[in-house]
Amino acid sequence: PGDDGAFEIEAAMGETALKLRLVSSKPPVLHGENGFSRKAAGDDHASNYYSLTRLATTGEVRVGKTTFQVQGESWFDHEWATNQLAPGQIGWDWLSAQLNDGTELMLYQIRLENGGPDPSSSGTFVAADGGGTHLPGGSYTMTPIDWWKSGKTPARYPIAWRIEVPGQQLQLTVRAVIPEQELALQPLSYWEGAVDITGTRGGREISGRGYLELTGYAGPLRELSR
Repeated sequence: PGDDGAFEIEAAMGETALKLRLVSSKPPVLHGENGFSRKAAGDDHASNYYSLTRLATTGEVRVGKTTFQVQGESWFDHEWATNQLAPGQIGWDWLSAQLNDGTELMLYQIRLENGGPDPSSSGTFVAADGGGTHLPGGSYTMTPIDWWKSGKTPARYPIAWRIEVPGQQLQLTVRAVIPEQELALQPLSYWEGAVDITGTRGGREISGRGYLELTGYAGPLRELSR
């Protein structure tokens, strides 16, 4: 970031390029317990983790000879970890959501070999004023409701979810904007991409946009186990 805390991003590949300026409208939020985010039992599978959950973004995107002026909102994550997956874990489902009432939500569940979530999974609810609330694994549910079958890997990805966070009176439906958002790479293949969000908070309709990451569906991420 620059001296004023803004991020300047430039990237180009072939006939496509972008140049963006991102300014955070909220302070950083710490995930986990005071920024210590557990990924399994014990302290040897964990990360220090914070986010800037709502960055006002302006700039331009060039496609071929045409340049588009763009504006929107972005999300910045910074996470540095000891180890990644523990024995018995095969992958994770991670969601970030920016909701139209000015709040944000981050949830992840690390999947075990038996298909269930690791109890160490957690999340964070960010209020409109920027305050963060830690969400332990038992305080929310993530239930898949629709799938997409890859044509490049053996994976069948859950690209739509029902999310419930009773403590925040949140009930959300998350759906992929485009089903085919798999990164079929070697040795790791996974799905990540944009999602649309609808639902209610406190009985009132709510909507938003977000990002979903799904790993371990093309095969257990043994490369990340230590």
